[in-house]
Amino acid sequence: MQILANDLKRQYGLHAAEYEAKALEVLRGGWYILGKEVEAFEREWAAMVGARFCVGLASGLDALWIAFRLLGIGAGDEVIVASNAYIACVMGITINGAAPVFVEPDEYDNIDAAAIEAAVTPRTRAILAVHLYGQSCDMDTIGAVARRHGLKVVEDCAQSHGNHWRGRVVGSLGDVGCFSFYPTKGCGAFGDAGCITTNDPDLADRARVFRNYGSRVRYQNEVVGANSRLDELQAGLLRVKLTHLEEFNAERRRLAARYDAGLRGDTLRKPRIRPGADSSWHQYVVHLPGCRDAMAAYLKEQGIGTIIHYPIPPHLSQAYAYLGHKRGDFPIAERYAAEVLSLPMYNGMTEAEQDCVIEAVNRFVPDKK
Repeated sequence: MQILANDLKRQYGLHAAEYEAKALEVLRGGWYILGKEVEAFEREWAAMVGARFCVGLASGLDALWIAFRLLGIGAGDEVIVASNAYIACVMGITINGAAPVFVEPDEYDNIDAAAIEAAVTPRTRAILAVHLYGQSCDMDTIGAVARRHGLKVVEDCAQSHGNHWRGRVVGSLGDVGCFSFYPTKGCGAFGDAGCITTNDPDLADRARVFRNYGSRVRYQNEVVGANSRLDELQAGLLRVKLTHLEEFNAERRRLAARYDAGLRGDTLRKPRIRPGADSSWHQYVVHLPGCRDAMAAYLKEQGIGTIIHYPIPPHLSQAYAYLGHKRGDFPIAERYAAEVLSLPMYNGMTEAEQDCVIEAVNRFVPDKK
């Protein structure tokens, strides 16, 4: 049996007729940029998140760098971010000329909120809370640190669509929530797409202007902006997906529960859920100290795909060599990069497929050498 790490076609097949009908409706409508579908999606996504405003953008990375730009964060400023975050999170900071300050992750794979305050300096302007793998950061502690030091809080919710921290949906807990709708995400588009959410009417207004070449009236440009517009086709398809988001998340919770119940042995550590949080299970990430690569190779031989999220911490990436970090500077992130493995997790996965994964993982015997 061949089992992919992620099978996007399965999720498409669950509601194919609805997607196809919406695509034809938009195509036949004759209006393709910043129209009624974008406006409707922005209202509906804001309502789901529990924020006053949503502004559709072209990608999740655009959401990050535009959010920091509009918050006035740039050269000479510092932003605190998890040392094990995806590199796009760091790019959202550095595109504006600001410097990332890394803080190690905790046992829940997200930033260790208790260690943030020690990283604050007079140049710190914001904390980027990356809700990795579908689970919320400790937003109570992060919010308290931010209030004490007058910092902005930006949430990266790219992997966390519709999950909660103490009953509130992520993306409504900071100054700005940044979402990616890359196809693999919980509410993924059929191409690149993103958005920001906020309760600040001025920031939302400036984001709408900035995304459209700095213009609210055609040929009248108020600022030097960007071309980062969520298109009508993606917005329409996202509206369809949004009506099924809780269904998708519930299915992934069931899959995660079956993994939790079925996986055994001392070889791996299963994901841990932070008290006060739930998970939308964007990924089911196990830790395999000392044998991750062997497990991945073994599963590949069994026809089972896996993914490493992520093999190179940002501070060791060639792109950020100029920051001057070296191996050993962030040992927890480096250790996690050497031991994490994402098992197959996707909507439409059958119990037979998952049982095959569970049985294969449980049969694995690491080399004792």
